[in-house]
This record gives sequence, structure tokens and C-alpha cells, in this order.
Amino acid sequence: MKLQLNKTYLAITIFLFITEILIAMYLKSGFIRHTFGDYLVVILIYTFVKSFVSVNPLKLAFAVWLFSFFIEFLQLLDVLSILGLHQNHLAKLILGTTFQISDLVAYTLGILTILFIEFKLQRT
Repeated sequence: MKLQLNKTYLAITIFLFITEILIAMYLKSGFIRHTFGDYLVVILIYTFVKSFVSVNPLKLAFAVWLFSFFIEFLQLLDVLSILGLHQNHLAKLILGTTFQISDLVAYTLGILTILFIEFKLQRT
């Protein structure tokens, strides 16, 4: 693992970040907001790290997957209330507020998509 700027991953990160912001601003409910946004967020985290660090795709994908599951299980524990942040809009937006099995599925599908693309790119 070494520090190295990757402009392709950075461009994808910026695109995904803008997409997530637009979803958060304009869609208040539904599949795109609650499920597709979770699918995209693990890809966003993955591409953000790959923008600056050259790392094994499988190791990074697994780390992002674990991180996303960790955050989701913090929601199950109602960590925002424990930390006194249950009224903080930004904290609720970043960490989420409710545990959903469908979010775990979305995270997993996002990571599988990343791995599929990475391994396809390595073969070409």
C-alpha cells in the first residue's frame, strides 16, 4: 500500500459524491434514496480510498464492506441517541438513523459490483 493519486478514481469519487448530494437534497423517500444511495455509498468510499492509496482491491473492498456493516449495526444500537446527536441533521445524514436489512444487502451488492469491475479491468 502506497500513497498515489489516481485521477480516474478521484473523478469517479467526485461524480458519486455529487450524485449522493443530489439524492439527499431532492429525494426524501423511495428506493433511490433509501437503497440505491446505500449501494452507491460503499462504491464512493471505495473509490475515495483508491483515489489516494494503491491497495489490493479485495482487501479494500472487504474493509469497506466491514465498515459499512459496522455503521449499520451502530444504527441498531441507536448510537446517535447514546452520543446525544439524535437531533443533529448532519450526523443523522452521515450515520443514518434506522437499521435495515435491505441496507446490508445494498452494501453487499455495491461491494460485489466493485469487485466485478476491478477483476474485469485486471483481465483486460
